Amino acid sequence: MSAAVAANAVTEQGRAGSSTLTGTWRLVRFIVRRDRVRIVVWAASVVAFYAYFTFALDTVFADPVARQGRAAVMETPAGIVMGGPGYGLDDYTTGVAIANEGIVWMVLALAVMSILHVVRHTRAEEESGRSELVRAAGVGRHAPATAAVITLVAMQALIAVVGALAMVGVGSELDVVDSFGVTIGSGLSALVFGAVAVVFCQVMEHGRGAMGASLAVLGLAFVVRAVGDMRELGGSTLSWFSPFAWAQQMRSFVDLRWWPALLSVAATAMLLWLGSVLASRRDFGGGMVASRPGRAGARSSLRHPFVLAWQQQRGALMWSSLGLGLMWFATGTLMPEIGTMIGDIVADNPAAEQIFGPGSSALSVTFLGVMILFSALCCAAYAIVMGGRPNGEERAGRAELALSLPVSRPRWLGSQLLAAGLGTVVLLGVSTYGMWLGAVTVGWTDQTFADYTVVIVNYLPAVLVYLGLTSALFAWFPRFTGVTWALLAYTFVVGMFGGLFELPDWALRLSPFDWVPGPFLDDVAVGDLIVLWAVAVALPVLAFVGFRRRDVVTT
Repeated sequence: MSAAVAANAVTEQGRAGSSTLTGTWRLVRFIVRRDRVRIVVWAASVVAFYAYFTFALDTVFADPVARQGRAAVMETPAGIVMGGPGYGLDDYTTGVAIANEGIVWMVLALAVMSILHVVRHTRAEEESGRSELVRAAGVGRHAPATAAVITLVAMQALIAVVGALAMVGVGSELDVVDSFGVTIGSGLSALVFGAVAVVFCQVMEHGRGAMGASLAVLGLAFVVRAVGDMRELGGSTLSWFSPFAWAQQMRSFVDLRWWPALLSVAATAMLLWLGSVLASRRDFGGGMVASRPGRAGARSSLRHPFVLAWQQQRGALMWSSLGLGLMWFATGTLMPEIGTMIGDIVADNPAAEQIFGPGSSALSVTFLGVMILFSALCCAAYAIVMGGRPNGEERAGRAELALSLPVSRPRWLGSQLLAAGLGTVVLLGVSTYGMWLGAVTVGWTDQTFADYTVVIVNYLPAVLVYLGLTSALFAWFPRFTGVTWALLAYTFVVGMFGGLFELPDWALRLSPFDWVPGPFLDDVAVGDLIVLWAVAVALPVLAFVGFRRRDVVTT
């Protein structure tokens, strides 16, 4: 019905001309009305993070000793990967800390928002058939994508302005211009990935493929920036090939310069131009990459709902495993260089030696633990996406069709969750063992294959909790299936900044990963793992109960 409303809204404007942009502003208003709740939630979440991060850093850096210690942390490989190139470490004020530790994560969050927004309003609409109905009302070929980009730019501008004002209001003596440098630079860098999504929406035929490819580019850009920054304090030439670095290289609160932001503007413009060219050359509803023709007749095995679910999910698993496997393999190959770097930092910095001790082995393991946590977060995100597939199947009407056959509800839902669970296990194994293989390739053998296997066993129930929670929400409250993303975001904040924010124990325990022992360092707490497994099993059971009790959405 929403597509019909949009179609009627642009009919009159469509009759006025035949431009490829006809109906753009009507679609802009429609997107704002349709996504008003999403826009408010995204904006409020990001601005709240800006404000709270500023408040927490202000509190921590009231102590000069803590300031010096935090600056020493930012010189370690883990600090560089999770933070930035390391400007202004000799005078580590709150503003400098925000620029060093916050920009990469703000770009990451805003980039994910940009990719989801573009795919949702372009390729996903074509795939569902709603865009065809809208285009039938006289809407130009480029109008949907243009409307999506315009609304995305407006969202980024809103977040940048309110976020900067929040930082200035909460922080003590933060410069207004530098605050805007942080938020505007982060928003412009994130827009690059939104433009990347525009291109992939023309190349790929399905929304899943466009989103997966765009997120893969985002992950690659993160790795390029991290590797480039570790090669040289302040960033190397390699760093400049990543949009993450363009926001960081503005050097807010240290030596603010605006010209790196022009790189984001130029890259965004070039990618949007490329997307426009590709959109003009492809068939509506199709992609530049042609779909592989299927078999003339279906195999008998497709009668089982699990085989069908696996067929639907195997492509996403393959590309996710390939991308994450290569990324974490490359991370593992850095271990010898990281060990040498840590030794140099401890030798040259008395403050670092007091904090970390004279040895570099423990810090190397700490860095490895942070990388494993980050890889587990990626696997949890995969579990949420695949756990939400039953909701997509139901809304598209395919669940109703499948359940009209001699297939019970528990069997159908169980097949979907089993395929998603197996995929999550495979992805966790590929990511973790990929890191081990990369380290072994370059001669780093401090941790064995068995040590990495223990890590997988420990993290598995925590990752499966996200799959179980997604399935339970789908079964009982389908409209709130996406709430699991809020838990993932909370887990990320707790995992990366929990110590900085000095959160109470009960707040830390809300994160499933807080129940997991630290990789290669902590002793296994059997009681905690039992609780995690109990929750991971109870949530799917709750999903089966709820799905049996409610009506299935019909088309």
